[in-house]
Amino acid sequence: MIDLTKLPDQSPDFDLGVLFEAGMHFGHPKRKWHPKMKPWIYMEKNGVHIFDLEKTASQLKLAYNLVFDLARQGKKVVMVGTKRQTKAVIEAEVATSGLLYITSRWLGGFLTNWTQVEKSLKQMMQIESNLEAGAYKGRTKYEIVQLEKELNRLKRFFDGLRGLKNIPDCLIVIDPNRETNAIKEARMLDVPVIALIDSNSNPDLVDLPVPGNDDAVKSIEVFVKTMALAYDEGRKAEKKLKPKVEKTE
Repeated sequence: MIDLTKLPDQSPDFDLGVLFEAGMHFGHPKRKWHPKMKPWIYMEKNGVHIFDLEKTASQLKLAYNLVFDLARQGKKVVMVGTKRQTKAVIEAEVATSGLLYITSRWLGGFLTNWTQVEKSLKQMMQIESNLEAGAYKGRTKYEIVQLEKELNRLKRFFDGLRGLKNIPDCLIVIDPNRETNAIKEARMLDVPVIALIDSNSNPDLVDLPVPGNDDAVKSIEVFVKTMALAYDEGRKAEKKLKPKVEKTE
């Protein structure tokens, strides 16, 4: 269990107007709600649940501080968002932050069968390196084409995970209902989960729920940008903490 009370307060304040404009306050129709989301809901309007944005902002601050602290410690964090409207947002926003990501499909056993996943990651890097270096000279054209196809297949699943050498220290999930397999595996191995979670999901399944619209692109953008900024700032803080190595004559 994460002790959120001991996190350093590095988060900026979040403008409720910005969250409102992004549509983060819109939940699902009442008929689809999960009763355990009740504490985060402000009201019902036209049959749709409306989130309390002050509580959303408060949870977003906690999520920021946790991700910042993990990055400052050199921990690896993977963002998981495989919905169509999520893929482009994640790939555009986290590229330079250091956050790793999965946007294609959660492969069963990603955490619980890490040895096999590690082999696939190494295979992707090896094929890519060999193709770039021309190490396959002498192979037939057909063989080269097959290697390129295999590389493209591996990149589809693992391109956002370059540099991951062990099971990640935390997952950031967009829509727990969509990413149920990821959450199940994380819970089995005690990997903490931060989630942008709508009114139709069970918040008890994640460690740090951020209540908000997990379908609207603008809402997802706010969440993803915030997590990417937190990780990037944490990495900068990590570099400042590392002792400088004195040059020897």
